[in-house]
Amino acid sequence: MKILFTASEAAPYIKTGGLGDVGQALPSALAALGHEVKIVLPLYGKIKENEKLMSGLTYYGQTRTPLSWRNQYTGIFREGEGKNPEYIFVDNEYYFRRGDGPIYGHGDDGERYAFFSRAVIETMISIGFTPDVLHCNDWQTALTPVFLRKFYPKFNKVRTVFTIHNIEYQGKMPSSFASDVVGVDSDTAALLTYGDCINLMKGAIVFSDAVTTVSESYAGEILTEYYSHGLSPILRENSHKLFGIVNGIDMDVFNPQTDKALYANYGPTVEAVKDKQKDKLFLQETLGLRPEKDTPIVAMITRLVSHKGMDLVACVINEIMALGVQVVILGTGEYAYENIMRMTAEKYPGRMAAEIRFDPKLANAIYAGADIFLMPSQSEPCGLSQMVAMRYGTIPIVRETGGLRDTVPAYDPTDGSGRGFTFVDYNAHEMLRAVERCVDFYRNDKKGFDRLVRKNMKTDFSWNVSVKKYLKVYRNKM
Repeated sequence: MKILFTASEAAPYIKTGGLGDVGQALPSALAALGHEVKIVLPLYGKIKENEKLMSGLTYYGQTRTPLSWRNQYTGIFREGEGKNPEYIFVDNEYYFRRGDGPIYGHGDDGERYAFFSRAVIETMISIGFTPDVLHCNDWQTALTPVFLRKFYPKFNKVRTVFTIHNIEYQGKMPSSFASDVVGVDSDTAALLTYGDCINLMKGAIVFSDAVTTVSESYAGEILTEYYSHGLSPILRENSHKLFGIVNGIDMDVFNPQTDKALYANYGPTVEAVKDKQKDKLFLQETLGLRPEKDTPIVAMITRLVSHKGMDLVACVINEIMALGVQVVILGTGEYAYENIMRMTAEKYPGRMAAEIRFDPKLANAIYAGADIFLMPSQSEPCGLSQMVAMRYGTIPIVRETGGLRDTVPAYDPTDGSGRGFTFVDYNAHEMLRAVERCVDFYRNDKKGFDRLVRKNMKTDFSWNVSVKKYLKVYRNKM
């Protein structure tokens, strides 16, 4: 099968979040099964200015991309020949060379990604690649299925799949956007319109052959008003083509037996897991915590925003500290939460570390050195951190929502089933009770805790199962 995968980001070239991980891992898993896969990305300035990344790219040629009354230059760069999956880059410095700042958040993002969405098709034509499936992701590529169906009838047999990674960001544009940028007639504009604006995600839902999202629970949640950010009526109308498929993680990248960021590598055996204690002591030393091997470390690696449950944590952080644990926080976000975490760390010297920064190497050291991983999100389409934590033998505490519910079934002490500790209501003290249960388990049943650590480390969180489900969607056999 020939598959063209397009997104606004994909590791190792550009990554700001989970989409970047999926953009690398899912195509790689498809290619490993023998399918021909190409990944199309914007050639951002951040990539161009990285000599190491650019050294593997070659200039293929150029074409033009129509965008309403515009006809824009479209350069094409390709990764070395013979690679599968192969990365292909769309070059236009006006749209994508934006200095050292973030790749998103510009005033013309709508036009930038409308251009990219159509340039994907023009690039596909230029390189002579007609896929069986065109797989698009999030609002930045939501117009690709629309353009394909409205302007390229010769590709009517190409099956389109659109994945919602986070429904909160829908690509809402003014009504004039349909004619001035997308260049469609009034009937098509009506299909893109939702409420008082153009909604690009709605367009993808309507025009795509299949719509997926990143966990089974989230697929059900977004059919409800609370989770859908207004799109539940459209999703219910199209529920016959909506499927939930949980993300996986790259088991080679996230591997405590080989991870070079760790002080000591270890595996899921009784003897090897003892080396996790070395990582714990190294983490304590690195962050200025007391070197107490029997004190449980509760960690969070997250954006410090309410959506990720920081309002709950801020509410009961002193009660958590009263449990006699150590706490490690890594991340950036809203100033209020950054400040609360800093002040709390100052209040508990040697017992709490607040690292207000982005540091992937430290993140892996925390996954390895912590005992407990706290993830109390308001909603979580899938979440990768809880799976990485379990891969590294750190027991998760999660709220039962979205992918957290699907990947972390509640631990049952009667039979040892489950993978972590959970709570249901979005409530600070219910979260606190879950933390108390996990800490009590650590202190009073250390053998049981260690068995759960080893069991989680042996769990297959790879893409092996999920990729087969995607292939069923591609083949229209779900």
